[in-house]
Amino acid sequence: MIVNERITAYINTLERELPTHLYELEQTALSEGVPIIKKDTQTFLRFLLASGKPRRILEVGAAVGFSAIFMSEYMPENCRITTIEKVEMRLVKARKNIADASKGDKITLLEGDALVLLKQLAAMEENSFDFIFLDAAKAQYMNFLPELMKLLSKGGLLVTDNVLQDGTVAESRYGITRRDRTIHSRMREYLYTITHMEQLETAVIPVGDGVTVSTKLY
Repeated sequence: MIVNERITAYINTLERELPTHLYELEQTALSEGVPIIKKDTQTFLRFLLASGKPRRILEVGAAVGFSAIFMSEYMPENCRITTIEKVEMRLVKARKNIADASKGDKITLLEGDALVLLKQLAAMEENSFDFIFLDAAKAQYMNFLPELMKLLSKGGLLVTDNVLQDGTVAESRYGITRRDRTIHSRMREYLYTITHMEQLETAVIPVGDGVTVSTKLY
């Protein structure tokens, strides 16, 4: 845990109940070991959507569709979501879950490699998003960032999940197992970059597994 587990557990007891279809999807994902956004991250996202009132949301990393469906419940009525996923096993479940939730008119699922699709989206001048949720392959965050900056509108929010890696990102690389050192160094690079970019104002929040919120200034 990044913060005191007892405090987190108490805060989660204050969380409002999910709609039935979302609760069932959450429980299925957890039982199958599918990584989905944590309770406190859900609360934080819901707050950002309510306060920011985005019109176009881009999600990188749909998994089984839980977070896209979650956001569609709390975003403004006229908002639309584009979400990206490349793992076929997860795509099958995401398609079904989005259809079962009757969200096909609000959520567009793009299938394929995220970097390729982001480049394609960025090449189209009409594509811009005022809310981007990045929750994909952690080692690829730095590769995604240039394309995300092209797609993020001025004043828009870039929200990045899992940036603190259960707190291990704060450890020395020599305290990290050898197999995890690459993702450790890349996440540190990503965090340093977005907190020092002149175009962004960024806060690192110890919510869930660590979240950054970045506003594009120009």
